[in-house]
Formats: sequence, structure tokens, C-alpha cells
Amino acid sequence: MGSIVGGFLLPHDPMMFTHPDAPDAPVRDRVHEAYREISRRLAALDPTTVVIIGTDHYILFGPGCLPQLLIATGDLDGPVERLPGLARGPLPDNAPLARHIAGHGHRHGVDWAVAPTFTADHSVVIPYHLVAEPLGLPVIPVYLACGVEPLLPLARAVRAGEAIREAVEAAGEDERVAVIGSGGISHWVGTAEMGRIDSGFDRMVLDRVAAGDTAALAGLDDAETLAEAGNGALEVRTFVAAMSAVGPCRGDVIAYEAVPEWITGLGFAELLPLEAADVR
Repeated sequence: MGSIVGGFLLPHDPMMFTHPDAPDAPVRDRVHEAYREISRRLAALDPTTVVIIGTDHYILFGPGCLPQLLIATGDLDGPVERLPGLARGPLPDNAPLARHIAGHGHRHGVDWAVAPTFTADHSVVIPYHLVAEPLGLPVIPVYLACGVEPLLPLARAVRAGEAIREAVEAAGEDERVAVIGSGGISHWVGTAEMGRIDSGFDRMVLDRVAAGDTAALAGLDDAETLAEAGNGALEVRTFVAAMSAVGPCRGDVIAYEAVPEWITGLGFAELLPLEAADVR
């Protein structure tokens, strides 16, 4: 029987690679240290696999096919984009577990789209490269429709996370899975407001993460989020799904940086299952 041993929330800002020196050095150092701290905490969980929940940026999927929920179940590589310092290459997979998650979901009302071969984008590869690659962990990419309408309803993001947990717990192998929600927080992409950050919104999200209040995050109104915190903040779906995958939890906020030079409010947190949180 498998288990979800914990989770993390973090950003996937490609401008860290395209414009690495844009913020002041202390800001850059704090951001990179946050990734290193998550990698250390991930190692302490001794996982066998990491599931990274990313977001559709209209890079992988276009008008020919816009999946609401997708899981990669076979050979992996990435990133699809050309990013300085992040060469495209193969990624280690756990195809048997990924196929099990997809099949279990199909039998229990979750309509995963399935990609037997897949090239991931930066929303999966940046977290993998900075956090999980140093540990040599296999990765299962999951994508949610966060950026292009029709958006995945937040309630479906909850169900997606629950389905991942249920499938892992039903797995025959003794899998120890960590889940990463990759996204946001506040940012505007490709609009006149790009570079604006709403730290108040970001703090509200992180406060709800700290409280383990998945229902409150899933109750956000998309129109209000879009107006207040930008189209990029709709990626909060990945946070909701990761929290739902971990189950009852509280969040330990590791770092927050508002970085206009990288156009994003960058939030980092560990998701502690309540039993582990009690021990801490």
C-alpha cells in the first residue's frame, strides 16, 4: 500500500532563468535558498516518487486539444521551452504508478487525459530541476487547466488531488509519494499590468495554506482573483490539488518574496499531514 508522505507549494517562474540577475542579489539568494530548503525537506521525507502538479500555459496544448486534467504515463522529457541554463533532456518516470493513478481515476469518476509520451513545460521542469533532480527522484507530471478557458473548476482541482491520494493508497507497491503544487502566486502574464504584484492576495493565500484551509482556497471566485491578482494567480488550482492530495494538513510557510523583476509573488510552503504537523 502506498502513501502520500507530504507535499510542497512553490513557484515556477521562468524569468529566474531568462533574467537571472534582474532582482537584487539578496532577493535572488533568498529565493534560491527557499528552493534548496524544499529540496532538503523533500529528501527528509524519503519519497520514492514526486508528483508535480503544473499548469497549462498554452504552450503544450492549443486549440486542437485543451485537456482539463492530464497525467503523463510514460516516457518524459523537457522542458519544451528553450530556457538558458535548463537544457531539454529526458526525465526519470514512474510509468507503472502513473498508469495506476490514471486507471484508478477512470474507474472512480475522474476523467484523466493520458499522455503515454510527454514533453513537460517549465511548470514541471523548473521545480523538478531545482528540488527533485538533485535527489534522483522519478517524476509524474500532472497538468490542470489553469490558464486558458475553459478553466478547471476549483472543485474539480480538489477532486483531482483526492483522486491522486486515493490511487496512491490503493497501489500495490509500497510507494512513498510527495506532491508538489507548482504555480503563482499573484502575477499578470502578457497584459498591461505585467510586473504588478498583489502581496495582500499572496499573504491571504499563504495564510489559508498555513491553516490547511483547502475549502477556503477552493472557494475563491475566479473573476475576483483575476481582477485582484492577475491571470497567473488562477494557478492557485495547483495549490488546491496538492493540498487535497496530502489530505488534512497544515502549511509551514518557508518563504515569500514579491519580485517585480520576475513579475511574480513567489510563495514557498511545506504541506504537513496533520499527524506530522502534530509531531513538529
